[in-house]
Amino acid sequence: APWAVMAEGSGSGGSGRGPPCPGAASAFWRWEQLRRRAATPWARGLLAVAAGLGLLYAVLRVPVRLRDGLAAVTVFLSTLTPKFYFALTVTSSFISGLIFVFEWWHFRKYGTSFIEQVSVSHLRPLIGGAENSPPAPAAFSVGENETSRQNMPECKVWRNPLNLFRGAEYSRYTWVTGKEPLTYYDMNLSAQDHQTFFTCDTDALRPSDTVMQKAWRERNPQARIKAAYQALELNNDCATAYVLLAEEEATTIVDAEKYFKQALKAGEMIYRKSQNCHSQSPQHEAQLRRDTNVLVYVKRRLAMCARKLGRIREAVKMMRDLMKEFPLLSMLNIHENLLEALLELQAYADVQAVLAKYDDISLPKSAAICYTAALLKARAVSERFSPETASKRGLSTAEINAVEAIHRAVEFNPHVPKYLLEMKSLVLPPEHILKRGDSEAVAYAFFHLQHWKRIEGALNLLHCTWEGTFRMIPYPLEKGHLFYPYPSCTETADRELLPTFHEVSVYPQKELPFFIHFTAGLCSFSAMLALLTHQFPELMVIFAKA
Repeated sequence: APWAVMAEGSGSGGSGRGPPCPGAASAFWRWEQLRRRAATPWARGLLAVAAGLGLLYAVLRVPVRLRDGLAAVTVFLSTLTPKFYFALTVTSSFISGLIFVFEWWHFRKYGTSFIEQVSVSHLRPLIGGAENSPPAPAAFSVGENETSRQNMPECKVWRNPLNLFRGAEYSRYTWVTGKEPLTYYDMNLSAQDHQTFFTCDTDALRPSDTVMQKAWRERNPQARIKAAYQALELNNDCATAYVLLAEEEATTIVDAEKYFKQALKAGEMIYRKSQNCHSQSPQHEAQLRRDTNVLVYVKRRLAMCARKLGRIREAVKMMRDLMKEFPLLSMLNIHENLLEALLELQAYADVQAVLAKYDDISLPKSAAICYTAALLKARAVSERFSPETASKRGLSTAEINAVEAIHRAVEFNPHVPKYLLEMKSLVLPPEHILKRGDSEAVAYAFFHLQHWKRIEGALNLLHCTWEGTFRMIPYPLEKGHLFYPYPSCTETADRELLPTFHEVSVYPQKELPFFIHFTAGLCSFSAMLALLTHQFPELMVIFAKA
């Protein structure tokens, strides 16, 4: 049509250009004549009659073909033997059983249905499912973005304040069991932490710090240890080199403590130098922050060494001094180390004083704070608590407070009670934890189970009351009772943090996907048909033919 218009325009003396050659002009003219004739009423009527005749032929012909096809199928089925039906049902049952087993394994390992995942990820875009999804908003205002960020629970991974020593504890576990207690994801997070805490922009000015900057990036432990010795050859007062040797080369806590004492001596000297010149330039301020991080880390690990070697009062004093000297570093959660040491001393009044300071509504919570508060309140009533007596006379005020504290702790982290009650086996805690997740529950129970056992009746009270928490939490978890709704992202993060041989605790328990039910039903139905075909072959053949 555009070429026809151009042809007409060129013929009437218009300004448009004509076709490139006379043959093309005649072809366009014929096409235009044909189009005009097809638009006449008699031509439309002829086309309608032809279409009606074609439709009538299809209506009369298709049933004849269907009748012939059904006759052929009937003849084919009449020639089949019972052995064929038995083989068919057995094969169908076997294939559906394999699909069911694979679906169950995939759900147990990854928490999702494989068929559903494939259909959502690959098939929906092919059938246009993505087009029906509502479009995302173009932009958000700053206020709306901040509000939504505050209302949504965040799955943030934290450094485990009670993490073990790699050389003296994690490696010994590997030597004995042959299993790796740390995941690659967990160790990669630790490598990032080390680079953040122990390096700065001025490291290039000092050869030993340059070597250590590369050492923290190494994946091979032996390469990191070799780099630490190279740094000490360049500078015998390299504190971070002693830190790496204490963490990874020392095979006992005593050896680790020796390295940390050398790191403390070197770190204090470097810290004093940085304090004297930190105001000269931004680079010196960054170096002071790095030296402060190294000093705090070394003192904290020395306190943990003292705690592990039985010098608990010394460890408590070191932790208190560290918290007074660096009060702004509360995000390191040194108070959790202090709580555990005080519980070992059975200094419950001091534990209550620490909780009064850190169990505040404006501060982030943890399983250590919530469950320690519940333990102290349970200690006041657990020795005389009896479920039978309580059901007859009712709960006293102290017992109500203890039960409410347990419900509060369980709502914060519902995975902990199964480890405290030894309903699930423990593994070595990871170097990083997810608050309210299974990794935090493992880390808490690993160090605090002994404190619950020491208080008579505490575990009995927990056993009788912890499941009552779930009757108070709305379901589905659109909102919480005392805390934010339980986040849905904990399972994925915990599977990355915990070793593969540990069965990750999942809350809330996921319902089995539809395809697991479907494949299980299909497998059972096929197996039943196979059994009936084997027992009653003639009857099943008649049933199939009918």
